[in-house]
Amino acid sequence: MILANVVVDVPAFATDKEYTYLIPIKYLETIEIGQRVIVPFGPTKKLGYITSIKDGEKFEGIKEIEEIIDVNPVITRELIHLSEWMKNKLLCYSVTALQAMLPAAMKATYTKSICLLGDEAVEHLGNNLKRIFNGKTSIDFNVIKHDGTLLKEIKDAVKDGYVEVVYSVKGKERVKTDKYVEKICDDGIILQIIDEIPKASKSKKKFLDVLLEIEKSKPLSFFLKDLKFNRETIKYFEKKNIISIYEKEIYRDHYNNTKFVKSEPLELSLDQDKVVNDIVSSIKQEKHETFLLHGVTGSGKTEIYLQSILEVISRGKEAIVLVPEISLTPQMVKRFKSRFSNQVAVLHSGLSIGEKYDEWRKILRKEVKVVVGARSAIFAPFENLGLIIIDEEHEGTYKQEDQPKYHTRDVAIYRGNFNNCPVVLGSATPAIETYARALKGVYKLLELKTRVKQQQMPEVHVVDLREELKDKNLSPFSRLLHEKIEDRLKKGEQIVLLLNRRGFSNFIMCRECGFVQQCPNCDVSLTYHKVNEKLKCHYCGYDETRQHRCPDCHSKHIRYFGTGTQKIEEELNKYFPEAKVIRMDVDTTSKKGSHEKLLTAFENEEADILLGTQMIAKGLDFPKVSLVGILSADSTLHIPDYKSAERTYQLITQVSGRAGRHEIPGEVVIQTYTSDHYSILSACKNNYLEFFNNEMWNRKQGNYPPYFNLCLINISHSENQIAQSYAHKIVNFIKSQNINNNFIILGPVVSPISRIQNKFRYQCLIKYKEEKQIVPVLKNIIDLNQKEITTRGLSINIDLHPNTFM
Repeated sequence: MILANVVVDVPAFATDKEYTYLIPIKYLETIEIGQRVIVPFGPTKKLGYITSIKDGEKFEGIKEIEEIIDVNPVITRELIHLSEWMKNKLLCYSVTALQAMLPAAMKATYTKSICLLGDEAVEHLGNNLKRIFNGKTSIDFNVIKHDGTLLKEIKDAVKDGYVEVVYSVKGKERVKTDKYVEKICDDGIILQIIDEIPKASKSKKKFLDVLLEIEKSKPLSFFLKDLKFNRETIKYFEKKNIISIYEKEIYRDHYNNTKFVKSEPLELSLDQDKVVNDIVSSIKQEKHETFLLHGVTGSGKTEIYLQSILEVISRGKEAIVLVPEISLTPQMVKRFKSRFSNQVAVLHSGLSIGEKYDEWRKILRKEVKVVVGARSAIFAPFENLGLIIIDEEHEGTYKQEDQPKYHTRDVAIYRGNFNNCPVVLGSATPAIETYARALKGVYKLLELKTRVKQQQMPEVHVVDLREELKDKNLSPFSRLLHEKIEDRLKKGEQIVLLLNRRGFSNFIMCRECGFVQQCPNCDVSLTYHKVNEKLKCHYCGYDETRQHRCPDCHSKHIRYFGTGTQKIEEELNKYFPEAKVIRMDVDTTSKKGSHEKLLTAFENEEADILLGTQMIAKGLDFPKVSLVGILSADSTLHIPDYKSAERTYQLITQVSGRAGRHEIPGEVVIQTYTSDHYSILSACKNNYLEFFNNEMWNRKQGNYPPYFNLCLINISHSENQIAQSYAHKIVNFIKSQNINNNFIILGPVVSPISRIQNKFRYQCLIKYKEEKQIVPVLKNIIDLNQKEITTRGLSINIDLHPNTFM
């Protein structure tokens, strides 16, 4: 007998294993590893993933695969191996890892319906059920699931054999089609018909003239919309067997209406040429190496990526290029599409579900050679990888915060090793751990210390906001920044202003009683958004309309505290009324295509000032930007996180790099209350090594990475006492394990945000040296608490190498 091992779509500890199913004879010729199937699972049907096929003996109780969903495998054998690695390394479920590798359109939905068994069955049902069926042979279970009386009638009818409960599994994926007109007769026949058509039938003659000009087929819309033919004319020739109309599969292409001008490889500097040679050498040898490309902003890293990929494509292989945020994608896509044309697929969150599905199918069908995308693009189903590139590798968005909690860099290195190909990590401000590995020789360090064409780095000015306050300047713009903005506006140059906030003000407070509007589900204040007069929680999504009186004491004296992008935009309009401002934050970029629209408008010089949050700090390249202002450099510095200094240095350096990238010299004004902090001082000098040495000293004192690894365990429950109790039990259990001396446990303590979505949160932090010692302990924690997780609503969230402690 031929059997299949299947991972079933039930993400739970008890079911996190392979189940063996019998392959029916009718599927023996078509079934393959990596296909999705529908299988019976208990009383229901579930979607499953075939992970292996084997010979074996039929045993009692074995069930058959009911249906194959996919004609061809949707998960490659490499990705199946990767899912197993993720399960063991990240402590996630196998099915969770497999689902992360597929587009959202392929996630299964489950429905339950009640079906009549035979024509006479309805006569035996109770009056209530007869009324519900009302001539139908089946009804949706959701119609009756809350009615106790109907449920009892259904239960009896199932027992008596008059109805059955049917489970079905559906995917969301839908192939888009369009109607096409195809010419199905010779041109000679068409010419003959033209001669026979009366002169008065001009539309029919014109239609046949068009048919003579096309080779085979055209979209129906071409005839109806572009050439304005009516449907009667088209139907007439369809009946005459001159044309046929058929459905043709088409791709939903986000960039279909964008024209990309073909670009040629640029001449490289000596430093760039050396870097390309090192990467290409590894590609030619089919050798897995991890390179850290440390190049200052504007040093030409993207051109190095492009020329390295050219070598990969010439060898018939494929490349993955990852970018950290959607704001990087439009310009990056333009560079790649211009160079490699239709060989590029794009995967990022700005695409619709259908567009992502179609881009993913291009990869699966081997119609493209390059993928450019955000974090999840690392799972692109290429089977002949020659190169993986992670641009801005230091970015926190490369870490997935939900299960599976993978870091893109780790997955990239796994895939690079599997495919014997190089991985390139590029950044002007590498993560501390990455640079430390490069210095130790774990990664190979490649450096670009100057900008292309020897352009100067921007001149940097630091303004101490404490001095501004002493001089009674209460505006968000220091006097120096105000002068520089005025100067650039007069010269017709462009300005980028960074504020690491979103919303109009951080919170609203009553000046009479001190009341601050809080989220009812989370222990955080609500953020005020002026555009729609809403107070929003950025953790659970709760919102409410702003009140003009204090809900507590009914006073009218409500004040807005903090500074958001909307408020800065108002201040810009007040001080510089002649300036055109584009604001880029989560609120203005929530609609599909809004990123491209806003960035294109700025690139086309339709605005003088680009104001934004972190999304404008990296990867953008505008020739006329000569001034960058950082309004509050401290905003990331005082967050309770060991990476706060690193993030501050990275943010300042990255946004400073937007200035003076072309002919016009650049200037940067950094406004701060902490002008003597080493992260700000090093960023002003663009001295990464100085910052690295200071930060490494601090990390060593605090036993933080790269000297120790970290694991964050978050325990939450709807009852505070239960969450606290289990947090202490877990910490005591860990302490009872005989782990070596290179092990530190902190906590349990209340999480920085003590309640989210009405769940009380506690956490403990483990610092350790060797992963192989801690992972078995963590698995035991999950195992020992399964009953409480399943039945009591306890949540235990384990994050190896956490990106944040919030």
